[in-house]
Amino acid sequence: MVEELVAAGVTLASAGAVYVMAAARVVKQYERGVVFRLGKLRPEVRGPGFTMIVPGVDKLRKVNMQIVTMPVPGQEGITRDNVTVRVDAVVYFKVTAPAEAVVRVEDYRFAVAQMAQTSLRSIIGKSELDDLLSNREKLNQGLELMIDSPAVEWGVTIDRVEIKDVSLPETMKRSMARQAEADRERRARVINADAELQASKKLAEAAKEMSEQPAALQLRLLQTVVAVAAEKNSTLVLPFPVELLRFLERAQQAPPPAVAQPVQEQRPSLESRPDQDSEGSNSGQD
Repeated sequence: MVEELVAAGVTLASAGAVYVMAAARVVKQYERGVVFRLGKLRPEVRGPGFTMIVPGVDKLRKVNMQIVTMPVPGQEGITRDNVTVRVDAVVYFKVTAPAEAVVRVEDYRFAVAQMAQTSLRSIIGKSELDDLLSNREKLNQGLELMIDSPAVEWGVTIDRVEIKDVSLPETMKRSMARQAEADRERRARVINADAELQASKKLAEAAKEMSEQPAALQLRLLQTVVAVAAEKNSTLVLPFPVELLRFLERAQQAPPPAVAQPVQEQRPSLESRPDQDSEGSNSGQD
C-alpha cells in the first residue's frame, strides 16, 4: 500500500513538473505578452517577469516595446518644380498598444515600412527641390504626420522621421554649382565696387587736405618711395615733383621784369674834335 502511494505521489509530482514546464513563460522587461485562449484575445496583457498559461489552451505572443529603427529604401520621384530626385529616410517608431498591434494588422513592421515609402513618395511630389535641400525639418514633420495617422490605429506611435539623403542627377549638380559660382562672383563684384566707392571718397578727402598743404604731397611722395624701397627692387624710378613743374610753368608764363637803363652822359667824342677845330679855323680865317 505504501509503495502504491509513493508511486502515485511520484507520478503526480512528475506530471506537475511537466505541467509547470509547459505552462511557465518568462516575459522580458522590454516585452509585453498577449494571450489568446482558444483563439480569443484575453483582455489582460502580461507584464514582464514570470507568468503562467494553460498548456494546449492558451497561446502567448510576445510584443517588443522598444523603439524600432527602420530605414526607408530610396524612393525616386519628381518634385513640384520638375526635378527628378532620389530620397532616403529613416523612421523611428514603437508599439504602445500590444493587443492592437497583434490583432489589427498582420505584420505591423511591414505595414509601417510600406506606409513610410508611400508617404515619402507623396512628400517628394508636393515639395520643391530647395525645400528638400534646405527646409528638411518642415518636411520631416509633415512626413511624420502622414505616417502616424494610420499607424495609431495599429497601436504604433511614430517617434521621429528623418530624411537622410537627397540624390540629384549629375546635370542638376553641375547647374547648381554654376549658379552658386555666379552668385559668389556677383557678391564679390558688389563688394569690390563698394570698396572702390569708399576708397574714392577717402582719396578725395586726402586730395583736399593735400591741396591746402603742398608739403603734404612731398611727404606722401617720400612715403611712397619708402614703401617701394622696402620691396628690395633693383631699380627705383623717382618721379619728378609735380609742384616743381607747376612752379616752372608759372615762371615761364610771367613777363620779364623791367630793368632801368642808366643815363649816359653827353660827352664829345674824340672823332668830332678835328671837325670842330677845322670849323673854328675856317671861321677865324673868314
